Amino acid sequence: MAWLGTSGWRLSAGDHTLLVDPYLTRFPVGLAAGRFDPTTRLRVNEEAVARAVGAPRTVLVTHTHWDHFNDVPHIATTHGARLFGTTTATQLALSYGVPAAQLAPVKGGEVLDLGEFVVRVVAGLHSRTAGYSILFPGSRLAPPPRPSTISDLPEGDTLAFLVHRPQGPRVFLMGASDFDDTALGRLEPDVAAVAVPSTRATHEYVPRLLEALGRPRLVIPVHWDNFESPLQNPPRTAEPSGEQLHSFVAEVRRVAPATRVLLPKYLERLRLL
Repeated sequence: MAWLGTSGWRLSAGDHTLLVDPYLTRFPVGLAAGRFDPTTRLRVNEEAVARAVGAPRTVLVTHTHWDHFNDVPHIATTHGARLFGTTTATQLALSYGVPAAQLAPVKGGEVLDLGEFVVRVVAGLHSRTAGYSILFPGSRLAPPPRPSTISDLPEGDTLAFLVHRPQGPRVFLMGASDFDDTALGRLEPDVAAVAVPSTRATHEYVPRLLEALGRPRLVIPVHWDNFESPLQNPPRTAEPSGEQLHSFVAEVRRVAPATRVLLPKYLERLRLL
């Protein structure tokens, strides 16, 4: 298991490579400079993607914002990987020319036997801005024109995933920093890759989340790095992300002192599965 930056992961078992939210192109959109540009053109760095993803058979997508979905259609068409995601993810993938036979829409509640992996799909929620809104809200119920800018990729509903090998530890993977307590009941993961919140709009985020998950043995913070910069260790934060990360880690240690917190490095292999 290796972190791909943002909320991306590469998991391997035997000859099966499974990806979650693989975003490797990581182009600037003006966030670090304080001049966010929603008209930023989409692009794919095929070399950067190829270096990081291997030969994936399966891709899981939590939601369809550019920093989660941008590279997914290229990966799916290049490798013939099966794509599991929301209806919006399915419709957007069709607009990129991904064959329908590779698309598997899910909404939460499904338990998928993928051979080397078992995947439980969990209904999720997207992070809230300081104004209690969502960036690029909306869904796609039919294939739109092929997206050209980051604002053409809406949130499109949000999922999370519980992934494990048939006899291995249970790993919970989030792509955005909000959740439905009731959807997390009885998951009880051993490991939780938790998105660091960007605001305090969600009440008691860490205490509620850790309680709902049964206080996992290990928490791995994700979605705190500067995803406008290339994958180079050590990972960079862009303020206020650094402050948010430190606050998040301190809160986990306060609420669940028996839980270990691990800050991952890019592409570093973690022997969890």
